[in-house]
Amino acid sequence: MGQLSEFEGRSGAEFTMTVEMGKIREFAAAVGAGHPLHSGDDPISPPTFLASAAFWTTDASAAWGDQPPDLSRVLHAGQQYVFHGPPPSAGTVLHCQERIDRVYTKQGRRGGALEFADIVTEFRDADGRLVAEARATLVVTEQAPTA
Repeated sequence: MGQLSEFEGRSGAEFTMTVEMGKIREFAAAVGAGHPLHSGDDPISPPTFLASAAFWTTDASAAWGDQPPDLSRVLHAGQQYVFHGPPPSAGTVLHCQERIDRVYTKQGRRGGALEFADIVTEFRDADGRLVAEARATLVVTEQAPTA
């Protein structure tokens, strides 16, 4: 184990994400968010829209850099969005930065160790105010799954 511990506290480079009207509408339709706030002339993004930041990241902006964990052993264990005001609306430019907030290990019930990583992405407006945070928990299993 110990695959993740070397990354604790590491941040990726800041990246910019423009919240686009068409992308809000497409995302809302894809997830079945039929509220009129997501489809009007000045749509507000659904809360989970910030997951699309993954399409804006590069090796430089990912907290892992170009050395992600072995994806055959990674599980997505949780996702949370914290907003410090209303969700971003169309036209908002967000300045984003991802960091590996915490790494810890627990013993699994089936005898293997599980290594957890809490990853936080901060979304700030043009004035540097924190708009939202995305918090993800990933788990790396000790052994790769068997077929």
